[in-house]
Amino acid sequence: MDSITQHGHASIKKGSKSFALASRVLPPALRDDAAMLYAWCRYCDDVIDGQEMGHGQIENYKVGQKQRLSQLREDTSNVLSGKPTENPVFAGLARVVKTHNIDHRHPFDLLKGFEMDAEDRVYKTVDDTLDYSYHVAGVVGVMMANIMGVRDAATLDRASDLGLAFQLTNIARDVIDDAKADRVFVPQDLLLKHGAPIEALELAKQKNWAAAHAAACEQLDIAEKYYQSAKVGIKELDFRCAWAISAALKVYREIGENLRKGGPDAWEGRVGASKGRKVALALEAVGPAMTRESVKTIPRDGFYERP
Repeated sequence: MDSITQHGHASIKKGSKSFALASRVLPPALRDDAAMLYAWCRYCDDVIDGQEMGHGQIENYKVGQKQRLSQLREDTSNVLSGKPTENPVFAGLARVVKTHNIDHRHPFDLLKGFEMDAEDRVYKTVDDTLDYSYHVAGVVGVMMANIMGVRDAATLDRASDLGLAFQLTNIARDVIDDAKADRVFVPQDLLLKHGAPIEALELAKQKNWAAAHAAACEQLDIAEKYYQSAKVGIKELDFRCAWAISAALKVYREIGENLRKGGPDAWEGRVGASKGRKVALALEAVGPAMTRESVKTIPRDGFYERP
């Protein structure tokens, strides 16, 4: 394993224990490529948000954000056009994109999502939040599916749906932390419907957590539809890939379920699942992977359509 691949594995291990666990059942070559793609995505996210592995927000992270985004675009463009780099993150991206013939527009779609962050986009409707979720997560699902050999548009739509479900769950989990950082991703329509304020600093106040939780739970209802849609695409994967994706789905969905069960008080700490529970869910995912061909195809009428 060379240094570029090692960097990818170190990144996914530190940045997402859930994805690291799920990726362990992938065939070795695909596991390496998934880790390298994750490392680039994680790096770009951290550069924009002023964090390290998704944690530890620096003060005044907004200062210079657009300039950092411009540099990410330039560095990404350079490596995808074949220019050499000593940065293992970008070297890994270039390797994965070339190996799996990934459309170059997909990495730039992700950066478009970070542009929404830099421009402080306001999410008024569910469709607005879904559009953001595609650009920061749905497109990652598409690229991961490419790594697993998927090329047909219908299955890529299901892969995008899984990324959307993950991001909707992320947003619900992080409502209060995001509000404290002056960010609101839950659509204003849902917040207002449940009597929650749409201003970040007000939303962060504990007196508003109950209303925020109600809005977050309705968003989780939407995520559930995308999880169910994503299961249709899993039947097009081979067993080990299907197992990995089923495991990731189960583990991430558990985060949302724990937020539901925990109520507003769940935000007193980090909403998640224990290591033991994650392992149990990963083992449970063997069943859905083995019976994937029996999954009933459900229509995507009214679902987000990726660009």
